[in-house]
This record gives sequence, C-alpha cells and structure tokens, in this order.
Amino acid sequence: MTTLLTGDAATRADELLCELNLSGDPLGLGGHPGDHRVVVAMSGGVDSSVTAAVLHRLGYDVVGVTLQLYDHGAAIAKKGACCAGQDIYDAKRVAEACGFPHYVLDYESRFREAVIEEFADTYLAGYTPIPCVRCNQTVKFADLLETAKQLGARCMATGHYIQRVEGENGPELRRAADAGKDQSYFLFATTHEQLNFLRFPLGHLNKDQTRRLAEAFGLIVADKPDSQDICFVPNGRYVDIVEKVRPGASRPGQIVHVDGRVLGEHEGVIRYTVGQRRGLNIALGEPLYVVRLDAETAEVVVGPREALEVDTIVLKDINWLGDDALSDGAPVRVKVRSTRPPVPAALSVDGDTIGVVLAKGEEGVAPGQACVFYSPDDEDRVLGGGWIAGTSGRGTGGTGHRLIG
Repeated sequence: MTTLLTGDAATRADELLCELNLSGDPLGLGGHPGDHRVVVAMSGGVDSSVTAAVLHRLGYDVVGVTLQLYDHGAAIAKKGACCAGQDIYDAKRVAEACGFPHYVLDYESRFREAVIEEFADTYLAGYTPIPCVRCNQTVKFADLLETAKQLGARCMATGHYIQRVEGENGPELRRAADAGKDQSYFLFATTHEQLNFLRFPLGHLNKDQTRRLAEAFGLIVADKPDSQDICFVPNGRYVDIVEKVRPGASRPGQIVHVDGRVLGEHEGVIRYTVGQRRGLNIALGEPLYVVRLDAETAEVVVGPREALEVDTIVLKDINWLGDDALSDGAPVRVKVRSTRPPVPAALSVDGDTIGVVLAKGEEGVAPGQACVFYSPDDEDRVLGGGWIAGTSGRGTGGTGHRLIG
C-alpha cells in the first residue's frame, strides 16, 4: 500500500477500509494493484476525492483528472458548484496531499457546445432538460473516458453512488446501496462499452461512511457541502443562462386554459415547466398547473391538477442495458423524475416508436426529462432508459395531452 499516511493514522485508515469492504482489489482488475493505472475523475468534492485517496492507498497507479468546464467567473463564489474555481484547487490539493499526479483539462468548448447550448435550446423548444445527464453522456463518459484510455488506464473510477456488478452476460448497472444518494437516474445513458471501463468504488457506501473515510485520510474536503443545482447556473436562474446563450430567442405568448380560454400573457415558455403551479399570476379561484408548453405557438397551457395525469410516454434516444432485446409488453419499473420512486410499467415497442405504458397515471411528466428503466422484480438493476419526447393520457382538460417533439 502507498500513501503519505503514517503511524496510527495509517492503521486507522486501513482498518476502516477493511470495515467498509474496500481492501484488496475493489476494482476487480486482478493481479497487483500497482500494475494497473486508474484515472479518477475528480470534481473537487468529497466523493471523488475519497475515491482517489482510497485507490491510491490500496496501491493502484492513480492519476487524478479534473475538467475545467465553464467560465467560473460568476460561479466561483457559489458554494456547491463543481468543476470550476475553488473545486479545481481542492482537487489539486487532495492529489498533492496524497502524493499522486493530477491534471486539469480544458473542456470548456466541448462543454459549452454539448451541454450549455443544448440546455438553452431544449428550454426554448418547450422541454425541461437535465444537463447533468448530458454532461455524463457527452463529456465525462465519452471525451474524458477516451482521454483515460490514452493515458494507459485500465479503467476510470468516479465517486458516483451507483454499483457496477459482474453478471452472467457482463457488467450490470445497479442502484446504490444508499437509496437517498442513488444516482442511477442520471447515469441511465451509460453504454455497455463505457460500463466495461468504468468503476464506482463508493456505490455500496452511504454518505456518512464516505465522510468517515475522508476524515480518516485527513482530506481537506471532508466537511465540504455536496454539489447543488446545476454547476453553470451560479444564481439558480435558468432563464438568465438561456437568454445569455440565445439572446432574443424567447418570445412572449398567451397562457391558455385546457378548455381554450385565454387567461393571460407570459414573457416566454422558458420560464415554465410542466407541473409548475407557482408563478402563473392568474387568479381563477382554483389551483392551476402548467399542463404543456407549445414553443411553436408560444402557448403555456394550464389546467387543474387532474389534467396533468398521463399514462403513456413516448421516448427517443433509447439506451438499453438489458440482457434480452427490447420487446413489446415487457414489464419494467420506471422513474420519470429523479426524486420519484420507480413505478410499474410495460414497454411499448411499435417499429421504431418506443415508449412505456404506466400501470397508474403519473403527474407532471415533462418532455425533455428522462424515463429510466429498472428491473421489474426488485427495482435494483438499471435496464437503461430514454428521453421523454411526448406524453398522452387521461387528463380531463378537454384537449388532453399531445405529443411534443
């Protein structure tokens, strides 16, 4: 084992590694750990820092890599951001303290094109984007992964809370042991090829255990708060980012009830999302919710809560991680929001059109979000998912729900 820990501190750290089932070869690479180079994606937070420190302590040839993703001028003062300013500095200090090399790669151009601009265009189209998934899909698990291979790494490790388990047909993606920290919803787009190369050493831990490790290793980030919100939105105002990236693209329009009545005006569909109740500024004597957004006509359609209910979801850009081929009627569990539990559903496969039929209606299903598939029996294995392109259902708003996209 290698590290700068000595004496009683080293003993306590090694005992904790054994207690938390992190001793030996947790990456499953075989042989001696020192024979394997491992690139660790370091965001500057406690999770990735612990991942790097643990693997270095176990003797792997660790190389830490941090991505400079955006101009951090405005975000540097915001606690809970990642991949900018203080976070890059924190990652570098962790690497220096532990004694492994660390590099900062400038990915700003790629991140702007693949994540920030796509984020703005998605909002303008009336969708509700998830930039964290796009970042994993196009930057971290694509560009950075290829860089790791070029550096001679046997694998790339991250601090994500998700589990990679060897199955009969190869590695499987499974939910984290700590349901409260599980990040499987944001990693559904991970491909078979990427999964072969990726490792998630913290997937069987909870956050308290991770912080215990950080303290045992004396990491400066042991008490650092978790990342919150979207990293490139320093003030939490998504509209500001959209208008900065696409100035003048948003246009005002009408707020229309599902029964056809015009109730008022709005300053742009980018200010609304499906399921939203607050901020409508309409007094109708009953609670109103955003039912759908029509970017072409610049209409924000609102209605009673029951108008939100959908039972059929049409998907695009499917990523399938199951053992068998996609088949019509196959049972699955699905999550349509990161904070919701998986619910029973069945796959709907009609030629090139793929979606799911929910056993019970769900409210506030927003086009642009992800629909993630899980194993129907235990909800544990991640079977992939897709992007919500449209919905239909039993809502009682007169016009119901039409497909978007």
